[in-house]
Amino acid sequence: VAGRPILKGWLSSKYGMRSDPFHGRQSWHNGVDFAGREGSDIISVASGVVVVSGERAGYGKMVEINHSDGYVTRYAHNKENVAKVGTIVKRGDIIARMGNTGRSTGPHVHFEVYKNGRTVDPATYIRRTIH
Repeated sequence: VAGRPILKGWLSSKYGMRSDPFHGRQSWHNGVDFAGREGSDIISVASGVVVVSGERAGYGKMVEINHSDGYVTRYAHNKENVAKVGTIVKRGDIIARMGNTGRSTGPHVHFEVYKNGRTVDPATYIRRTIH
């Protein structure tokens, strides 16, 4: 698991406690958000198997990938899910298009990384590079 889930865009919200954009109260954010242009490509950060490609409450249209080494990644609020359940994807494959579905305030991708069933700060993996 390495790199950013987008080719163009910017980090708009970090992992951890933050001011909720809907009500302003402090709340936990278990991923990071990358804002960008609606319809832009969302890419897989590692190879794996697509285990979810559909609607999920709060997440809107979401893709979830099992990377089989204890890692799972989620990509949410998509305009369109490109990858289908059961598809084997490689790092860099387009899996969805950036959108504003679910509990969202504008076009972005909400990106979560799970290690052995628990969310971890994706920043560590975003900064990591593959040689």
